[in-house]
Amino acid sequence: MNNTDHDAVAAASAPITADLLARLHSRLEADAAAEGLLDVAYTVVDSPVGDLLLAATPTGLVRVAFAVEDHDAVLTALAEKISPRIMRAPARLDPAARELDEYFAGRRHRFDLPLDLSLSSGFRRLVQQHLPDIDYGQTRSYKEMALMVGNPNAVRAVGTACATNPLPVVVPCHRVLRTDGSLGGYIGGLEAKTTLLEMEAAA
Repeated sequence: MNNTDHDAVAAASAPITADLLARLHSRLEADAAAEGLLDVAYTVVDSPVGDLLLAATPTGLVRVAFAVEDHDAVLTALAEKISPRIMRAPARLDPAARELDEYFAGRRHRFDLPLDLSLSSGFRRLVQQHLPDIDYGQTRSYKEMALMVGNPNAVRAVGTACATNPLPVVVPCHRVLRTDGSLGGYIGGLEAKTTLLEMEAAA
């Protein structure tokens, strides 16, 4: 009997505890990653705007989702659009979770994470790539964003790009307002958008 068989026998005969389940999951996670079977890793972290689902591919962070988006539905969409080989793997998201903690604590004003923008394309992706150009604590109107990306008539399309941003908070679509200064929409809800803007303004 080899070591793997001994481990399997030991695991089968051990009482099922939370610690055992955590260790088995960690081993499964490590084995899946080592064998190239983990295409999308995810975890859920607490934040001042509620639980956030974080998901990453080998390329980088691919999704940040608010609880109001329904995390189960988000995971289903990721499985359909990217890969069904998806697993809760918190260690893979540690850098993202750490930078978000720093952001919410007011110690980080810009994210330095590798991003996977594959969930967006065309004009939406172009807008989302320019959103980090809005400095921390600053805002721009949809019209100003249209000018920034070189298409001044695309105000409504800018709004759509912000509304469909797959990486809210990290890619700061919350910093884009209506021309009259009102909030406009937000994927995480207006309460979350208000919280983020007030937090940045107070820093």
